Amino acid sequence: MNDFFLIRYGPEILRRTGEHLVLVAIAIAIATLIGIPLGVMITRKKSVREPILAIANIFQTIPSLALFGLLLPIPIIGGIGAVPAIVALTLYSFLPIIRNTYVGITGIDPAVREAGRGMGMTDWELLSQVELPLASGVILAGVRVATVIAIGIATIAAAIGAGGLGELIFRGISVVNDQLILAGAVPAAAIALVADYGLSWFEKRLNVHGK
Repeated sequence: MNDFFLIRYGPEILRRTGEHLVLVAIAIAIATLIGIPLGVMITRKKSVREPILAIANIFQTIPSLALFGLLLPIPIIGGIGAVPAIVALTLYSFLPIIRNTYVGITGIDPAVREAGRGMGMTDWELLSQVELPLASGVILAGVRVATVIAIGIATIAAAIGAGGLGELIFRGISVVNDQLILAGAVPAAAIALVADYGLSWFEKRLNVHGK
């Protein structure tokens, strides 16, 4: 039976799911900690806006397997295992986070900024107390998109020995075993759906709170 794979490969599914979540969580955390400040920076410095967005866009256009391969010979961040996988997932996550941070902040009504400046707010106070709170829903939408993308791409990370649910998929393909493929693909799809729904719910709460 097709549903038997959940019982047959249950322990390994749990272990690989844990590996998958760790890869994605670390990559998204790094991308968020770097991407949001970069998004803020390009709202202040027009000279670096196009180069930063262009570089982030280039990473998005590189096929995932090719990017993993390009990282292999690079010292420290390359090689086999989780580190190059996390680096690749982080690079793929930059564009939606940087772009949404930029769009969220620049989309704020200029009258709101003028009111803040009229109250004597510094640029930092305006950013931290007005712009980021108002843009938080749009920024979180970027994090949500990046998370879903990373969950899908993380399955390819098994090709460089990073573990995760892709291990089951690749093994299933190599031995032509549908149940093994499903054992990796179904949990990965479920994680993506849960992450998308959870972050979407939180995003709506932020939007309501912002209004």
